[in-house]
Amino acid sequence: MQIDDETELRKLRWRCRRGMRELDQLLERWLDRQWRQSPTAERAVFLRLLDSEDDRLWRWFLGHETPDDVEIATLIERIRALPA
Repeated sequence: MQIDDETELRKLRWRCRRGMRELDQLLERWLDRQWRQSPTAERAVFLRLLDSEDDRLWRWFLGHETPDDVEIATLIERIRALPA
């Protein structure tokens, strides 16, 4: 089971690579610190977040726009609040 978890984390880490170092760091920080203990529903929200376009993610994380999806907006705030 642990091997499957590690494989999944490697795949997710690859999906977190967005080509913008700042986005990469934000997404990978949450993945490293929160993924394992997050409930299934929150994991699903994170996966939906990863499906978003990079420029939209950037505007959301900078606070220039707010996602229509309340769950994604809440997760973005939690990710932004994680200490560096």
